[in-house]
Amino acid sequence: MRAVLIEKSRTVVNDTTFVEIVLWHLPAPVPGSAHRFKYRMALVIEGECVLRYDNERGKGDHRHVKGHEEPFEFTSLEALLDAFHADMERILP
Repeated sequence: MRAVLIEKSRTVVNDTTFVEIVLWHLPAPVPGSAHRFKYRMALVIEGECVLRYDNERGKGDHRHVKGHEEPFEFTSLEALLDAFHADMERILP
């Protein structure tokens, strides 16, 4: 099995804000994660990434909120997207 791109999108919220989501289904987990998904989801306001969820190699699942990094427990893609959108709603005016 090869890596399969599930989603790659950029949504403009307004003149200064956009959301970018990239999701892959992989043949094997990324080191540090127990699932077969690779993801990066970001909220960018005025050129600054104020929220990002990702699972970069070796770090596992985590999120960055206004410069602070913390672990994130991945249970499903749906829960991941729900958590990201809930955090976005708290940040956006």
